[in-house]
Amino acid sequence: MSHRDLTRRQFIATTTVGVTAAGCATAPERVNTAKVVPGKISPNEKLNIAGIGIGGMGRANLQNMKSENIVALCDVDSVLAARMFNEFPNAKRFVDYRELFDKEAKHIDGVLIATPDHTHAVIAMAAIRAGKHVYCQKPLAHSIYETRKLTEAARAAGVMTQMGNQGHSSEEIRRCCEWIADGAIGPVREVHAWSDRPVGGDPWSNFPLTARPADTPPVPDTLNWDLWLGPAQYRPYHPVYTPLTWRGFYDFGTGPLGDMGCHILDPAFWSLKLGAPESVQATSTHYEPAVAAETYPRASIVRFRFPARGEMPPVDVTWYDGRLLPPVPRDFGVEDKFDRNGAIIVGEKGTIVHKSHGAGGLRLLPQGLAADYKQPDKTIPRVAAANHEMDWVRSCKDGKPASSTFEYGGALTEMALLGMLAIRMKDRRLEWDSANLRIANDDEANALVNPPYREGWTL
Repeated sequence: MSHRDLTRRQFIATTTVGVTAAGCATAPERVNTAKVVPGKISPNEKLNIAGIGIGGMGRANLQNMKSENIVALCDVDSVLAARMFNEFPNAKRFVDYRELFDKEAKHIDGVLIATPDHTHAVIAMAAIRAGKHVYCQKPLAHSIYETRKLTEAARAAGVMTQMGNQGHSSEEIRRCCEWIADGAIGPVREVHAWSDRPVGGDPWSNFPLTARPADTPPVPDTLNWDLWLGPAQYRPYHPVYTPLTWRGFYDFGTGPLGDMGCHILDPAFWSLKLGAPESVQATSTHYEPAVAAETYPRASIVRFRFPARGEMPPVDVTWYDGRLLPPVPRDFGVEDKFDRNGAIIVGEKGTIVHKSHGAGGLRLLPQGLAADYKQPDKTIPRVAAANHEMDWVRSCKDGKPASSTFEYGGALTEMALLGMLAIRMKDRRLEWDSANLRIANDDEANALVNPPYREGWTL
């Protein structure tokens, strides 16, 4: 069904009802009312979950929730969805999430969203307005405006939310925060974070640094291209966009920083209480205008400036991607090496080093400081659930917030997307007015805070 062919009733449903997609091998054990009340579901009852976007990361997310009732599955690509359709044969199947909400909203407690970045917001907003709990993959949305509106809507609706930066549920990220709070490395004024993407790891290894393709091959019968585009401006189908390389195109993905920043910058963002930066500036390998107009660069450096936060001093955060790396920190020994993805938090007394996804491989340097350091008490509550997904399931049942709610995940995403925006405005210092959601000194850059949707689509 094309968005142009929606009836008035269906269009209203897209702005008032929720989302779906997941699968279940058994019939649901309970039937819901349309409005879900957090804390009113017994821990002994199973959650009715719908999953949207089930061919990639959504597959892993659903498998981590399979102890619950997976009652509906939705995907615009039947080939990518086939594995999950087979795994949950009794789940109702949909191509259009709007139809799923129209027909099944009253049977759903929560919704998993793992579609490409550019469709996160419209689906998540529909779910929130239907009163459904939402687990949404990172980054939370495709634009800063969408991210802020989702955060506000979830807060007003009181639904339980979780962003899919699974490392936020780890033990290591909590130890990192406790070390910082304990003064293990002293005041921090400098953070460096990096990723080998887009040229270092899947799905970027064969990333085509290209202008928009000129040829227009036919759309596969197994793909609904109009729904795949969603609110993005129309362009003809080409296999270069899907199923993976969409991440590198401005209209669909958020580049290495949007993809990996919500993992790698998470420990610094949380432990240093960074909040919104006051300015950002980026440079990159982009020089060819036709390419720079369509895709993220092969490599970039993004510099954020954060103001003082209480007793914490101002801090400069620098992001590197495309296999670029920061200077070797003073506390590195001969044996210390940079991981492919990671960060260093530089304090006056020492340095914290970690890898991606929740501060994995967390270390305190120099070695002498680490050997003498007395570990502080565990002051941050630990995640008792088996995984990040089940922590969200738990929150839906007991009404206590999950590890990375939209309140937290939204602020983290806004920072990452601001850096993404700066990459597109190469070599320009952008002053960020977070309270008013605008670039204060650059009208051209400001237009990218809330880029227009395709006709027929609204948030």
